[in-house]
Amino acid sequence: MLHYTGMRTARAALERLCDPMAEVSAHYLITRDGTVWCLVPEAARAWHAGVSGWRGATALNGCSIGIELVNPGHEFGYVGFAAAQMRATIGLCAGILGRWPIDPRRIVGHSDIAPDRKQDPGEKFPWPRLAAAGIGLFPAGRTPPRAAPEALLRAIGYPTERPGCVGAFQRRFRPARVDGVVDEETHERLQTVADAFG
Repeated sequence: MLHYTGMRTARAALERLCDPMAEVSAHYLITRDGTVWCLVPEAARAWHAGVSGWRGATALNGCSIGIELVNPGHEFGYVGFAAAQMRATIGLCAGILGRWPIDPRRIVGHSDIAPDRKQDPGEKFPWPRLAAAGIGLFPAGRTPPRAAPEALLRAIGYPTERPGCVGAFQRRFRPARVDGVVDEETHERLQTVADAFG
């Protein structure tokens, strides 16, 4: 599960993730220069997902590996992710996929699993680049829809009992327009992504 730190500096993020009083943690932190900090062993629970759901599973802290990427986020001047940071992210994710029986399509962002609460890693995160490396999912093209938007969101894995799923979908799969409205292109992209999940 990919996150951004949403803090002003890498140092502030590292201190918070290592502070037991903060009640938040992640398995990894990746700085903008590509430095990877291992904070929690992969087999141990980290507290990064919060109230969450994906493809019928809930309480995702117990079954996911959390990766935080240093980025100030929407609150502090959201910026694109650095090239070195993305190379490190791809390398780390590839290693995790090699160590654990994880379907690469199940690599998700925080906003995917908590659409009513979270925006990260956000619309500037380069999902197509990860998908080209076999990590995550970002199918190209548009498909005429065969089902209603909510049914397609459920088929993809979004927790449709919670608000914000359309905006979260757009943030990841149609970042040029993140308004939470299902227009023709969003509906077609929903069908394309649902088909890719099979």
